[in-house]
Amino acid sequence: MRAGPFAVCILFAANAAFAAEPMPPSDIQTAFFNGQPFTASTPSGSTRFKMTFTSDGKMMREPLAQSGYKNHGTWKLSAKGFCTTWEHAKRTCFTVLPDGENKWSVQKGANVVATWTK
Repeated sequence: MRAGPFAVCILFAANAAFAAEPMPPSDIQTAFFNGQPFTASTPSGSTRFKMTFTSDGKMMREPLAQSGYKNHGTWKLSAKGFCTTWEHAKRTCFTVLPDGENKWSVQKGANVVATWTK
């Protein structure tokens, strides 16, 4: 059976609807960088942190269990997302993609490095 051009367009549109678009940097700032804490976890869920990003460009994380360690640093918006510089670490940039209700995937390139929840 052959799919006509109309069927191909419908399939393409359906796949595009399921592909999450990265949040614009201004939306990331409004949703997360407002001084209100949220939870960040590793992709496996084995390590979780309470994260707080303040509007003045500062951030801190506190482990929610025995794994992980407390740290602080700075953040800045970038053209596609945001960048962080933790104490004693180099600058790293990320994008944020919606991943369900009150859940977001934080990506470095194509790799998911964390999940944020509220």
